[in-house]
Parts: sequence; structure tokens; C-alpha cells
Amino acid sequence: MSNEATGALNARSTGADAGNLGYLALGLTLLAYGVLSTGLFSGTAAANSAHLAHILGGITLFVAGLWQLRGGEGFTGTAFTSLGAFWATWSTASGAGKNAAGLFLLLWALLALTLTAAAWNAGLIGRAVYGLLTVSLFLSAIATFNTSGGLAKAAGWIAAASGLAAWYWATASLTNSAWGRDALPVK
Repeated sequence: MSNEATGALNARSTGADAGNLGYLALGLTLLAYGVLSTGLFSGTAAANSAHLAHILGGITLFVAGLWQLRGGEGFTGTAFTSLGAFWATWSTASGAGKNAAGLFLLLWALLALTLTAAAWNAGLIGRAVYGLLTVSLFLSAIATFNTSGGLAKAAGWIAAASGLAAWYWATASLTNSAWGRDALPVK
């Protein structure tokens, strides 16, 4: 999960890469949030994923990000710590007004756009993870400002697709490493 553009070319390795952990945490959190946002399951909403978002999305992503930064991985370290902060904040922000919540989502969509640009060279899966996350956050912000349930559901499906892409990225990386060959394509 190295990204040479991060300046990590001469960094000393300080242990195992936490990229797979980060992408699994991001994938599962986005998948749960996305599916619950769609109303697919009766009586559920995005708020039902708050505990998962706090522990897995917030804490696990933040720790994985710090681990990546310590190992010299600037891109994944920045992505995971910032997205961990996003999930931890989102999970505790119930009761925020629609304008505050919409602005929060819009600002995080801008961060996701930055991550999309930075991940562009990482291949199709990297573009899918961060690009779909960006679109989902922008749509969620617009849906929040306009109180649009249909747009919020669309954003949920896009978040779920982003989560599946992140989950696949980690699964492929773990599988390819364990099998010693490219069993699942990642580019």
C-alpha cells in the first residue's frame, strides 16, 4: 500500500504495514453506514451504525493511520487518521442541526476529494475507494441541506460501493501476500 509520492522512499521500516487493517476498517464501516442509510433493512437508519463507526471507523482507522505515519506512509497515514477522526466525530454528533451537519459533510467531502487526487496513481481500486467516498459525502451534504431522503439513500448506496472497494483492496492485498502471487488483481 506504499505510495512513493508520500516522501516515504527513504523511511526506515518500523514494523508491519497497517494498510490492510485500515482498509478493512474503512470498508466495513462504509459498508455498514451505506447499507443502513438506504433503508434496505426495515427500521434502520445511518444512526444505527454509530457504535460501529465510533469503534471500528473512528478508533481503529485512527490507530492504523498513526501506525502508517510512523512507518513513513504519508498517504495512508493521512487518509486513515483523518477518516478515523471523521467517523469518531460523526458517531457522536447526533442532534446537530441540518446546516451544521451539511457543512460538516461538505468539508469532509473536500478532504475526500484531496484523497482522491492523491490516490489517483494507485490504480482503479484506489480511485474507486476515494472517488466514491467523495461523491457519497457530497450527495450526503446536499441531502442534509435539503432534507432529501432519496438523495440520502443514493449517497448510502455509493458509500456502500466505496466500502466494498476498500474491503476488496484489503482482501486482495492480504490474499496476494499470503498466497505469494497475484490471486486477486489490485490495479
